[in-house]
Amino acid sequence: MSREDIFFTRKKINREKLLAYGFKNNTELYIYETKIMDDEFKLTISISNKGAIDTELIEIASGEEYVLHRTSAGGSFVGSVKAEYQAILQDIANNCFDTEVFQSASAKEVICYIRKTYQDELEFLWPKSPGNAIFRRKNSKKWYAALLTIQKNKLGLPSDEPIEILDLRNLPEKVAALVDGQKFFPGYHMNKKYWLTVCLDGSVPFEEIKTLIDESFLLAVK
Repeated sequence: MSREDIFFTRKKINREKLLAYGFKNNTELYIYETKIMDDEFKLTISISNKGAIDTELIEIASGEEYVLHRTSAGGSFVGSVKAEYQAILQDIANNCFDTEVFQSASAKEVICYIRKTYQDELEFLWPKSPGNAIFRRKNSKKWYAALLTIQKNKLGLPSDEPIEILDLRNLPEKVAALVDGQKFFPGYHMNKKYWLTVCLDGSVPFEEIKTLIDESFLLAVK
């Protein structure tokens, strides 16, 4: 990961926000130019349509590229350049990108499917747990899905790696029939009789996940 990429981890490009910020679009790149350090340097930031970041810092007096801000070089001047450079990148990350919490292909499919089918958006209810969110029905206000990021060993799997999971409602007999300790588990932090957990690691075909989402939605009534 490059020094620039650190500021944009789990971020998704928002083209409208880039343009509003002052970026210019030339089809393949969004380009932003500004001066820093009392106009001693010109900073050019280029962002591709896929969100790849590239920067160039030019010392205006010499016309040469300055690179010490990307190294471990010390000194008060280099430190000031680094601080101003990084502050601009952080500001762009905060104002021109949307946070993309869930990374797995299956989680993204779940979000898109629910948005298209039920017009519901994720609700992030726990500030101290930014990797957890829920979907709820508009009419009953009841949850029918929860997207969570946990360690695998929380499910009893032999690993402490993170995994994205989906909690869904279902009938007790189907929950009992599906739970296998590999792809399906008792509902994590839910009533284990009426909820099951689906691993979003690609082990469950998305057509099957869609069916389970639909069943959960129908059960989330008053």
